[in-house]
Amino acid sequence: MKVLTKAAAALALALTLSGPAQAAEPEKKDVTLGVGGKSLLYYLPLTVAERKGYFKDEGLTVTINDFKGGAQSLQALQGGSVDVVTGAYEHTIRMQEKGRPVIALIELGRFPGIVLAAKAELKDKVKKPGDLKGMKIGVTAPGSSTHNFVNYLLAKDGVKGEEVSIIGVGGGATAVAAIRRGEIDALSNLEPVISTLMRDNALAILADSRTEAGSKAIFGGNSSAAVLYSTPEFIEKNPETVQRLVNALHKALKWIASASTDDIAAAVPEEYYLNDRALYIEAVKNSLPTYSRDGVITLDSMKAAQELLSFDAEVAAAKVDLSKTFDRRFVDKLR
Repeated sequence: MKVLTKAAAALALALTLSGPAQAAEPEKKDVTLGVGGKSLLYYLPLTVAERKGYFKDEGLTVTINDFKGGAQSLQALQGGSVDVVTGAYEHTIRMQEKGRPVIALIELGRFPGIVLAAKAELKDKVKKPGDLKGMKIGVTAPGSSTHNFVNYLLAKDGVKGEEVSIIGVGGGATAVAAIRRGEIDALSNLEPVISTLMRDNALAILADSRTEAGSKAIFGGNSSAAVLYSTPEFIEKNPETVQRLVNALHKALKWIASASTDDIAAAVPEEYYLNDRALYIEAVKNSLPTYSRDGVITLDSMKAAQELLSFDAEVAAAKVDLSKTFDRRFVDKLR
């Protein structure tokens, strides 16, 4: 009887050991992430993942390097000083055309949420983007998604990018100050900058992609915006690390979808409020429709983002394989 008991115990142990394997350890537990304008609501899922401890829950220590704009965070990735980036999806299209591909891993924003507006004093003179010819336009950083947005809208009105002056003003308080001080004639930026300036009647909006209707009016459909992206080399070497980053950001998207605007405001640093919590909450409300529902970049969204870059003759002429701009394996394996 004792022999049978020992045999049964041995069999049970063997079955346990041969059962489903535990999740693999991340290849790289310390990850450096680049972002351009972290306080902008464009990147709210990143801040939520950080502040709610979702990266730590996944066994990762994520160091976030905040740059003035998306172009700098892309440069940091290409230069090897960061491992991954939360940035604009259209960079994956542009970099494939340049032969230095980066690949999106999860969609954070399903349309851009970018607004192009002239300062209010010009509302009678500037009625459409093309009327900004010869003027100074502030963007988060040259080469960023806010700059691409300007170039696209200008091109639709027959104005070349070099026929305006582009000035990097960052996001947050620096962008607000640039308009208030009269340093620029127009601004291409995001929330909470837009709501802050609209409260003071400081802007006249020319194009608004904060809503699905607005995005469709501009691009003909939803245009994927913020994503997590990295290089093919990093993804190949660190698939478990990438999976955990995707898991954490997806948790943030789910939390945002169910949280109240008050809860969201409470989850971010107070300096994000630009000295007005109530106004920040209003900006959150304006931004909620922009966040991805499932993390998947659809083909239609890819095409709309490609349309955004149509002002660039080289990108427009290139045969970009859009299927290679998004690796959805990690969204499909969410856990």
